Amino acid sequence: MSFRFGQHLIKPSVVFLKTELSFALVNRKPVVPGHVLVCPLRPVERFRDLRPDEVADLFQVTQRVGTVVEKHFQGTSITFSMQDGPEAGQTVKHVHVHILPRKSGDFRRNDNIYDELQKHDREEEDSPAFWRSEEEMAAEAEVLRAYFQILLEMPTQQSFTRAREDRTPERR
Repeated sequence: MSFRFGQHLIKPSVVFLKTELSFALVNRKPVVPGHVLVCPLRPVERFRDLRPDEVADLFQVTQRVGTVVEKHFQGTSITFSMQDGPEAGQTVKHVHVHILPRKSGDFRRNDNIYDELQKHDREEEDSPAFWRSEEEMAAEAEVLRAYFQILLEMPTQQSFTRAREDRTPERR
């Protein structure tokens, strides 16, 4: 089964997380190592057109993925970016969130990352972004997929909290 991302068909091999309403994939032309995308499964062009449950899932997945890529790529911060509409720089007509793990000094000026995002999927000789092969993308997705397999097997923080509350005697 392929995933639709605007006008593109995405192979399952480059998708590393899928929920009921969203999916996360590695980027064909990353601006920084670990630059990934999170998208709703339903092909929706603008953020305003997402249903509330899609918005919630999109951002819950974005939070989980951000945590993993920051750790895996040894970042110290994360840039989250959404270009919503052509004047905002959106080139793929499908809502998506860019997740970019950051490190000190990765750009001369911090906001230069937005210039790179604006042009990263175009052919620009001076861009640090580069086109990757499907094999490279699949290998990265496999590594990231493993993190989510481990997380699925672990109890959530919420279940830890519930378990602790269940064992705590009620105070009267």
